[in-house]
Amino acid sequence: MKKILVVVDMQNDFVDGALGTAEAVAIVPNVARKIREFCGDEIFVTYDTHYDNYLNTHEGHKLPVPHCIDGTYGHDLNAEIKNALAGREYKDVIKAGFGSFSISKGLKDRYPGEEMEFELVGLCTDICVVSNALILRAGYPNAKITVDASCCAGVTPETHNAALTTMKCCQIDIK
Repeated sequence: MKKILVVVDMQNDFVDGALGTAEAVAIVPNVARKIREFCGDEIFVTYDTHYDNYLNTHEGHKLPVPHCIDGTYGHDLNAEIKNALAGREYKDVIKAGFGSFSISKGLKDRYPGEEMEFELVGLCTDICVVSNALILRAGYPNAKITVDASCCAGVTPETHNAALTTMKCCQIDIK
């Protein structure tokens, strides 16, 4: 069985930047510890990635707050997360939307027929974490998928909890 850790969008703009929250800041030590203690097979690190035309995109019309613009400080990983990843092998996943199919596809190509176990941590529970968890659930209907709630934060505490409930309904374990 392959064990995979997916670290979702632990970028400066989501921690304490343009869309940061106190709850996001609070989970950083937990996520860093999770990365340092991970003894599985692979780590994927996703990056929400936008460009100078962000405000002209569908998302930009719905959320008119420029964030995670490629090449900016806000797009970079939080420093504590970078430190936890230092010396570890991991794969960057640049994504233009909430979820990424490339993690599932890449693993299926490398490990055809292999049983998979996923753990997800990161930001934001109610947007990108839930999106990636559901994509993995669709791609791996028999895999164990876990989201560590102590390593996630939502846009608000209420939407964080709503996303956790949604994932539970989709047979994703919440710890």
